[in-house]
Amino acid sequence: MRGAGEVVYDRRLPAAARISFMAVAKFPPELSSAAPRAVAAETVPHWIGGRALIGGGARLPVFNPATGAVAREVALATSAEVAAAVTSAKAALPGWSQTPPVRRARVLAAFCALLNEQRDALARLITSEHGKVFSDAQGEVTRGIEIVEFACGIPQLLKGGFTDQVSTGIDNWTMRQPVGVVAGITPFNFPCMVPCWMFPLAIACGNTFVLKPSERDPSAAVFMARLLSQAGLPDGVFNVVQGDKVAVDALLEHPDVRALSFVGSTPIAHYIYQRGAQHGKRVQALGGAKNHMVVMPDADLEQAVDALIGAAYGSAGERCMALPVVVPVGKKTGDELRERMVAEIETLKVGVSTDTAAQYGPVVTAAHRRRVADYIQLGVEEGAELVVDGRDFSLQGYDKGFFIGPSMFDQVKPDMRTYQEEIFGPVLQIVRADSFEEAVALPSKHQYGNGVAIFTRNGRAAREFAAQVNVGMVGINVPIPVPVAYHTFGGWKRSAFGDTNQHGMEGVRFYTKVKTITARWPEGAVEDSAFVIPTMK
Repeated sequence: MRGAGEVVYDRRLPAAARISFMAVAKFPPELSSAAPRAVAAETVPHWIGGRALIGGGARLPVFNPATGAVAREVALATSAEVAAAVTSAKAALPGWSQTPPVRRARVLAAFCALLNEQRDALARLITSEHGKVFSDAQGEVTRGIEIVEFACGIPQLLKGGFTDQVSTGIDNWTMRQPVGVVAGITPFNFPCMVPCWMFPLAIACGNTFVLKPSERDPSAAVFMARLLSQAGLPDGVFNVVQGDKVAVDALLEHPDVRALSFVGSTPIAHYIYQRGAQHGKRVQALGGAKNHMVVMPDADLEQAVDALIGAAYGSAGERCMALPVVVPVGKKTGDELRERMVAEIETLKVGVSTDTAAQYGPVVTAAHRRRVADYIQLGVEEGAELVVDGRDFSLQGYDKGFFIGPSMFDQVKPDMRTYQEEIFGPVLQIVRADSFEEAVALPSKHQYGNGVAIFTRNGRAAREFAAQVNVGMVGINVPIPVPVAYHTFGGWKRSAFGDTNQHGMEGVRFYTKVKTITARWPEGAVEDSAFVIPTMK
């Protein structure tokens, strides 16, 4: 019979997505008052101090979006579990922060190798909870791996500056040191990639980390925690607390959490930025988006339409870098673009992740499906022309899944709510412009400023567009301008709050604080000493 402080994690996950957590894990002292619960099959736990734990909090169902059935449950953290995770991270901080960067990089390199080995297993796990097709999930994991690869170069990235003889006998130099315990709060649409924007660089810089993933698809976070442990990461350096607003607020208010990264909706990003700043934390908070694709009259329309169909409808439009708005310049361009898009939409295949021919799958929840359908109805009521209506789509054999077909509006006006707000579904809006200047003004004046693209053969037009448009990330004949790992990701206006972007050198700056040293050495005789070639240990 098990003691009162013990819980069991049931391993009965599908073989392709199994996470081999410890069979029995004891609560840390901070959770001793939490009543243990009988663990149902496939309950997704927290990961605290190198252990899979399930506390006494409530649980939420985690759905398989393709079938509409409950796939597993997730344990929601109480403030006690959050405090335990922070305490675990704080206890691990002195040892990890003093670990030489090259040794930290070696742990990340081992983690990177494991991620590559387990890429397909992790992708299958993501599809089972998010619903995106398998190839899309594989691509997400690959982009996450690229960030880990960048973080493996941390010995070079942490190099400070040195100035010899700033004054007679005085030297000046700088060093970058870790911030401390840091946290990340991530969205449902990229349960692997977005956490990888945060924790690899954070722990490479010598911080310890607490991740609060989305409760809609929580398993990927614990899968990665298990791989980090296998890679040799010391217990407590990386922790996962599952949860909702209770967990978020507990992280915001905890005095030992020194910095917080967030990706999600704009209202929550603004809330987290304000609350975090009030509690004296560093905050980078990325919000919503309404990305535009401008199509000039000289553009290669075949190329533009091929790019647009994937950027607008891929991953069911549940991407912060999706292209839900296309701006054709001139009537002829708009008419031809519309005709070509209708033809392409008719060929789109919506299906389950196991269907290799499927181009996108269901949205994440039934509630989100209703939200997207409500926006389509609102667009009709606002007077936009609904050219393609995907609300009645159903997939044979999966009638309870959260599927919605591709939809497209024409004659959308800038004052419509459906244009001003983020729909986050497979809905494309055509907003026509008569001139280049009008086309540039549309994304520039929009409340969101995450990403934008222009398709043109004219180099001068592309150059002027990139320089003038009031948006953070720009693609030129590239539909989804997501920067590579060693550049940075971040939007403008209400798409981002805070002064630094995610990953790249901006990430290194966010997760470190600069210390400047000025030194003068007393004069004296130089003593002879033995010379031994230094080695990295």
